[in-house]
Amino acid sequence: MAKIVYEVVQHDGGWAYKVGDTFSETFASHEDALRAAETAAAEQRVSGSTDGIQFEDAEGRWHNEVAKGDDRPDTEVKD
Repeated sequence: MAKIVYEVVQHDGGWAYKVGDTFSETFASHEDALRAAETAAAEQRVSGSTDGIQFEDAEGRWHNEVAKGDDRPDTEVKD
């Protein structure tokens, strides 16, 4: 199972959370960014429906796969 880590950091004159190299919007306070990270992390764990997906890879080839709705990542928020 994949693990996604949300990290609360200072960013762009305020606070944000980031996953890998991707930042959220900027929040005025650390508390606001932490609350947003906790919400995003919780939403990642919610099961959905199993559905077919299509995506294009880096070489321009299209793929069809089935995304299981209960295959959700483990999440963590680092303050």
